[in-house]
Amino acid sequence: MADFSNDGGLWASRAFGASAGAAVSLIYLLPKSGREAASRFFSGLSCGLIFGGPTGIWLAERLGIADRLSASEVMLSGSAAASLCAWWVLGVLARVARQWK
Repeated sequence: MADFSNDGGLWASRAFGASAGAAVSLIYLLPKSGREAASRFFSGLSCGLIFGGPTGIWLAERLGIADRLSASEVMLSGSAAASLCAWWVLGVLARVARQWK
């Protein structure tokens, strides 16, 4: 199940999940400008593409449903979760950095 080769379907699932997670993060908290929207979208997209596989495996194992999901489902959900969480983690880090100037 953890064998994520260079299958085109898995890359499509990864890209779709990352895009969906980034879009939801924009809808959930509206950006103040176009530049912020682009920054948030592309940071979410890149985090979803990079960390989608490990996040999906971690989530599936944590929930105890790893044996019931296909590789595409694991990749899709992991990419969406990583993409959605990316901006929130960056926001927390920015607030901490502002406090510690």
